Amino acid sequence: MTRTAIRSAFQTVGALLAEGVRHLEEALASDPGATPELDAQLLLAHALRISRTCVYSHPEQPAHEPAAQRFRALIARRAAGVPVAYLLERKAFWTLELAVSSAVLVPRPETELLVERALALRPEACASAVDLGTGSGAIALALAHERPGWRVSATDISSEALSVARANAIALGLERVNFAQGSWFAALPACRFDLVVSNPPYVAATDVALAALVHEPRRALTPGPDALACLREIIGDAPRFLAAGGWLLLEHGAEQGPQVAGALTARGFVTVRTHRDLAGHERVTEGQWPAIR
Repeated sequence: MTRTAIRSAFQTVGALLAEGVRHLEEALASDPGATPELDAQLLLAHALRISRTCVYSHPEQPAHEPAAQRFRALIARRAAGVPVAYLLERKAFWTLELAVSSAVLVPRPETELLVERALALRPEACASAVDLGTGSGAIALALAHERPGWRVSATDISSEALSVARANAIALGLERVNFAQGSWFAALPACRFDLVVSNPPYVAATDVALAALVHEPRRALTPGPDALACLREIIGDAPRFLAAGGWLLLEHGAEQGPQVAGALTARGFVTVRTHRDLAGHERVTEGQWPAIR
């Protein structure tokens, strides 16, 4: 065994963590939202199969070579821009722990605002809701978890995404959520819901922001040159699937609130309101289909 191999075989957790942090600090220096230390801690815990708490509370523990190799491979992929959630194959959303893969978007904290608003608008124990473009199932499963008496459905055009969502439903004991494959409402039978929620693609294909999202499914990010295309389609079709007095809730870009609100009003929705996320950005716009027309 070479001297290098002997030294690396007995590298400590703390030394390996410091190595990973340095690598990510250099690779992600141009990203103002990067979190090199947190990322390295999470990836090292994953590679060592221990908790993150053990990583920083016991830095003197040995990190043997197979685990060190796993960690360095993960660090290299993170340095190349792969989201941490894909590397861990897990992401927390609402109060749930979800499995994720490159077939679905990584659930974002700002999307939890959709869940908050849906629960606030329908506090009743019994209601019906559908999540259009469910991806990992995050929104639909959060609603089903919070409202056991609700009838919850979810659609997605991607069979791969639905496989992830169904697996999450089974893991969380929420098999009662109904999943259907198809584009938006096309996957649904003729029925009406009290709530329709969606986080559709809303980034224009020409937006430079897409460059930082290259590892996530493009179809879930952008509808093409017209950033509002999917939002308009959902708004146009929603009344055929909403019960009288039902609500449509849509996530959108930080500067799209006025346009989404205008489209809802033009379609005949009332009580149209836009809500800001925790960062202060306009993120969710809702509208109610009138009980009497």
